[in-house]
Amino acid sequence: MEAFAKKKGKEGTRGAKQIAHENVETITFYRNMILGANGIYFTGMTLLGANYFTVEIACFLLCAIIYIGGYQFMSRLGSPTYSSSDMKDSNLLDAGLDLNMENGMAEHVKDLIILTAAVQVVALLSNYFWYLLLLVPLRGGQMLWSNVISPWIFAPPPEENIDEKKQKKLERKMKRGR
Repeated sequence: MEAFAKKKGKEGTRGAKQIAHENVETITFYRNMILGANGIYFTGMTLLGANYFTVEIACFLLCAIIYIGGYQFMSRLGSPTYSSSDMKDSNLLDAGLDLNMENGMAEHVKDLIILTAAVQVVALLSNYFWYLLLLVPLRGGQMLWSNVISPWIFAPPPEENIDEKKQKKLERKMKRGR
């Protein structure tokens, strides 16, 4: 029962070595997911006797672009930097960007890789499942609207800080103007 009890207080911080270790595990996990999805897709298509029409090739190339971009993003920003090439005898200089941070950019990239892998595997059933990749630009547009455009358009006008003398003077002018 104690294992399931909520911890009280502030959540502990993670050290640079732990972040670096988790980043390497995360990158490895998503690399294996990409390779697994491609393996399942090509094995399934081969067993189904597919002729690989233009649609399958174009959709696979789209998936490849998403995979390469997402994987490169995560591996470049999440790779740790050590003082020498031998990791056992070197010191950790930089842990890299925390890929497991909540609400971070890496979280969206991981979601993109998961969606792409799922679509690629499910597309074995029907080519119509490729249309699920249209969720990517829809989600991007929704994020752009909610995080950039909407706050900019609907932001309240900036309040001017007016001292008491100026406020009273403005009130007198308003009373005279009526």
